[in-house]
Amino acid sequence: MERLSEVFSGFPMQEMVARMMLRLGTSVRDGKAYCGPVELSDVAVGRAAGADRRVARSAINRISKDRELSMFYANLKPIALLSDVAHQIGCSVLEILPTDAKIPGILADVSAVALAAGISIRQAVIDDPDGKSAHLLIVLDGNLPAEFIPAMRNCRGVASLILR
Repeated sequence: MERLSEVFSGFPMQEMVARMMLRLGTSVRDGKAYCGPVELSDVAVGRAAGADRRVARSAINRISKDRELSMFYANLKPIALLSDVAHQIGCSVLEILPTDAKIPGILADVSAVALAAGISIRQAVIDDPDGKSAHLLIVLDGNLPAEFIPAMRNCRGVASLILR
């Protein structure tokens, strides 16, 4: 997000805190950080970002004072990412690295292959923290039959596929 770089220019540690909060869906409302409805202390936010509580407080204050960032961060929500627990709930995970994340239809093509295989998608998350290193995580209900792996690899925009 370009606005973060502008607002935090000259404050790299605060920017690191703000980016971590963005990545985790940590919202900022009324000058306080939240994970959903749970208020987070400055110490907890700083520790999670590898920074001091004062750096976390300064980052939260800077977000609160900027109209655009304040409105943006007020609406962030955390999400439960199932990829790390997929095997415990009988699912498998496809991680797809795109040739170019801006190519439209990557998710649509991959979903079509899952449909043809008779596999439901439990969750699909596109992780694009910096706009340059996007990847798609797909949690499948069950295992993808081996005969559908080449079709997944041949989907538009798929550079590589990791099945776990």
